[in-house]
Amino acid sequence: MAAAAPPPPPSDVPEPRMAPPETAPIGHPVFTRIRLATPLDVPFIHKLIHQMAVFEKLIHLFSATESSLSSTLFLSPPFQSFTIFLLELSSYPIPPLLSPSPSFTPIEKTFNFDLPLNDPEKDAFSVHYGSDQVVIAGFVLFFPNYSTFLGKPGFYVEDLFVRECYRRKGFGKMLLSAVAKQAVKMGYGRVEWVVLDWNVNAIKFYEQMGAHVLPEWRICRLTGDSLQAYQNANV
Repeated sequence: MAAAAPPPPPSDVPEPRMAPPETAPIGHPVFTRIRLATPLDVPFIHKLIHQMAVFEKLIHLFSATESSLSSTLFLSPPFQSFTIFLLELSSYPIPPLLSPSPSFTPIEKTFNFDLPLNDPEKDAFSVHYGSDQVVIAGFVLFFPNYSTFLGKPGFYVEDLFVRECYRRKGFGKMLLSAVAKQAVKMGYGRVEWVVLDWNVNAIKFYEQMGAHVLPEWRICRLTGDSLQAYQNANV
């Protein structure tokens, strides 16, 4: 009687995949871009400045209008006078600009978050590139100044603001870094700005970026009636 054939060797059981393939998105990707603002962005800039005034508890000083912004910004080439970087966000890759400025190459970066970012004002801050919707999350406004001690120009940052729902995500650092990078590119000696003394989160953030807070300096300002009093001054 013939012996029974031995059973076939057991086949290898595939191990369960413990991690997604490297090409798969992790969490919730957010595509970002820093670009130069244009006159078409004035309505968004005005709303951002208003929100900043509310956050800084200085709404009583806010009198800017879309008209006043339109008539005073964008009168000179970028980086020669007032310049604004806008931060755009999207859940999908942001389409390229149709007419990019030769003065600045947009900066793009992708973030990944565990949870989606909820923007209750998404529609009010949306820009449309064809069928693509992109949201404006923040801005930085800066302009050249000069250091006689260094013998070099620099940039003064007048405003840096990220909308509330996008804070503490690294976006403010991205905006300020873009200004610092441009300063280095142009051979400038420094970038400086002011911060409210009660805004301890901002002070800590700036120090982590390498900035030195100078408590021995105070801001001196002539504005309003005090400035107008010099109209007929005998100089």
